[in-house]
Amino acid sequence: MKISIRGDKIKVTESMNNYVTEKLKKIDKYLDNPDEVNASVVVRVEKKGQKVEITIPLKNFILRAEETQEDIYTAVDIIIDKIERRIRKNKTKIASQAKKSREIKGFALASIEDLKDEEESETKIVKRKKVGVKPMSEEEAILQMELLGHDFYLFLNDDTMKPTLVYKRKDNQYGIIETE
Repeated sequence: MKISIRGDKIKVTESMNNYVTEKLKKIDKYLDNPDEVNASVVVRVEKKGQKVEITIPLKNFILRAEETQEDIYTAVDIIIDKIERRIRKNKTKIASQAKKSREIKGFALASIEDLKDEEESETKIVKRKKVGVKPMSEEEAILQMELLGHDFYLFLNDDTMKPTLVYKRKDNQYGIIETE
């Protein structure tokens, strides 16, 4: 796996670089062609501690996790565990997608162990809701989301007339997802 590590408000030391590289090698066993995979790691200092974000784009999937801890090394350990757990937990879904489409690549399914310590629960849609989307500005959509007490809100952007999703981030800022 090719790894690019970048520091934001922090200098990435050789020790940090070696630690992250060594830990990310644990993910290689789950990938078809790990040498062709590029992992991006961002380390930044925040008020609450040090945040590590790891993004691993595959052909049809993106593996991503982030963690904030007082210690970067602890954050990396937790993130690697999160990514491994997500892969194991979703092994059947990944295999099912691979059978449906021959283009799905990225995971070495034989290398993924089943998740044993927790009962696998089948993902079900338990509620379906239809909503009317009306044209509004991003600010109006944020206000509507806050009034509803939700973490996201779907609306029709009055500038582009495209479906747009506004969501509340963990840092209490807002994000926008726009359709192409």
